[in-house]
Amino acid sequence: MSSVNGPVQLTAFGEFLMRLHSAGSQRFLQTQEYKVWYAGAEANTCVLLSRLGVTTRYITRVPDNDLALSGIQQLQGHGVATNHILYGGEKLGLYFSEPGNHIRGTRVIYDRAGSSYAELQPGMIDWKKALHGTQYFHWSGVAAAVSQSAADVCGEALAVAKQNGLIISADFNYRSTLWKYGKKAASIMPALLQHSDIVVADLDSVALYYGITTDTDAPLETRFKQCAEKLQKQIPGLKTLAMSFRKTEGPVHIYTGALMHHGKYYFSAGCQLPFITDQIGSGDAFTGGMLYGIMNAYEPQSIIEFATACGALKQSIHGDWAIITKSEVEQFMQTGSSGRIIR
Repeated sequence: MSSVNGPVQLTAFGEFLMRLHSAGSQRFLQTQEYKVWYAGAEANTCVLLSRLGVTTRYITRVPDNDLALSGIQQLQGHGVATNHILYGGEKLGLYFSEPGNHIRGTRVIYDRAGSSYAELQPGMIDWKKALHGTQYFHWSGVAAAVSQSAADVCGEALAVAKQNGLIISADFNYRSTLWKYGKKAASIMPALLQHSDIVVADLDSVALYYGITTDTDAPLETRFKQCAEKLQKQIPGLKTLAMSFRKTEGPVHIYTGALMHHGKYYFSAGCQLPFITDQIGSGDAFTGGMLYGIMNAYEPQSIIEFATACGALKQSIHGDWAIITKSEVEQFMQTGSSGRIIR
C-alpha cells in the first residue's frame, strides 16, 4: 500500500458519504437492520489507486464528529492522505441501498441535502495549497450535483488544476435524483468538463450533457466510436475516453470496457460474471484501474483490460470500495471468474 509521504500522484475531490445497506436481501419495507459502509465516487477511486501503490490525496468537507471520523480512519487505513479534508457543518451525507438480484434492480435513496459538503462555499479550500505537488486531479459529476455552491467549488478547483498544469480526470457520473437546486446538469457540466484530459462516461450521460446521440441499432463498439468522435469536438483537449458496458446473457452478466486513447480505439474481452455480490462502486474501480494503467505507461490494450478487470472484481465485494490487490487483478485477467480456493 502507498505511503502518504512524498509527491502526490493524484488528488481527488468530492462528497464523502455513509452508506446504509438493507441487511440480507431484504427490501426497505422489510429490513430492521442496515449495514454501514463508507463511500463517495472519488473516495472509491482513491482507495483502489492507493491499494495499487499510487500516492493519493482526498479532499472533501465533513462534520467534525465520530461518524465522519470513522470513515476517514478507514480511508487512512487504505493509504489515502486525508490531511486536506475540511471540517465543518453538521451533517455527513448519507445514502441508503436496497440489494437487487437477477430479477429486480438495486435501489438507492439519497439523503444529502444540507450536508457539510453541500454547504461548501467558494474560498473555503485553499486550492493552490491542496493541489500543490500533485500530478493528476480527479473529480466527478456527483461533486457538482448537490448544490450550486459545490459546483462553484468544483470550478475553483479545476481552474487551479488547469493553471498548475495538472492532468484533469473526470467521471461524468450523472445521478438524476441529485440535481435539485434549480439547475440542469446540461447547463453546469459542459463548462466544468471543458479542460478534461481523461474522461470516463456512459452513452446516456454524454447524450444528456451534450445532446450527443449514437445509432442505437449499431454494436456498442460502433456507438462508442461515434460518441468519442463527437465528444472530442466538445472537449478539445480530450486524450482518453473510457466506458464500461454491462449486458446479460441468461443468468450471466457480461462486463466489458472500451477505450479511446490518443485517437485510437481498444476494447476489452468480456468478463463473465455468474454472480454479483455488489455492483455499486464498480464504475469507480474501472476508473481507478484505467488511471493506474495510464500512470504506469501500460500499452492501451492493457489499460482497458486492467480497468475492466478492476471493475469486474469489485462486483464480488460488499461495499463501495474495491478492496483488491494488483496480483488479484492480474490473476483475474489470466483466469477470469474462479471458485477455486487459494491456499
